[in-house]
Amino acid sequence: MGQRVGIFGGTFDPPHVGHLLLALDALDHLALDRLIFVPAARQPLKQGVAMTPAEHRLAMTEALAAADFRFSVDGSEVARGGLSYTVDTVRALKAALPDAELILLMGADTAATLPQWREPEALGLLVQVAVAGRGAEPMQLPAGFRAQPFPMRRVDISATEIRARVAEGRSIRGFVPDAVADYIAAHGLYRTTTE
Repeated sequence: MGQRVGIFGGTFDPPHVGHLLLALDALDHLALDRLIFVPAARQPLKQGVAMTPAEHRLAMTEALAAADFRFSVDGSEVARGGLSYTVDTVRALKAALPDAELILLMGADTAATLPQWREPEALGLLVQVAVAGRGAEPMQLPAGFRAQPFPMRRVDISATEIRARVAEGRSIRGFVPDAVADYIAAHGLYRTTTE
């Protein structure tokens, strides 16, 4: 049997401690050998939403992933550009890691959107879905998906809040790893005015 590999996609705008805790809890509770973060170039369900350029989100995700040797970052969606479809990325990872068992990680809110994704039935055949839970939340998944819940430590941090704190000139230490905070500061991200 090959490795158990977690896939954790998202906009990561910016990647924060909540993402890190979900990843660490998935490693522990799902007995993953490694976890791959996949920053999206453009999320189809977030069209029209302003987003930080993909190269910055990729670099910040790489800074977050440096926290654990079992983490890596796949920049293929950013390299492809355009809309990012998970099924395309999973097919590529399946081809690159034919012996691995792929587990797609997500929160319950994301799991609820699966019917809107491109080719959800095909995706369900390629991966197992693991849904991070914070209690007795019901899991509503499309037919064909194999879902495994796993517990996640509760943390009330959002990327929206972090962007707002930066725009207001407030500290984000403790909200993101120091390497991510340093990157945001060095590149002047999330400021509302130019200096």
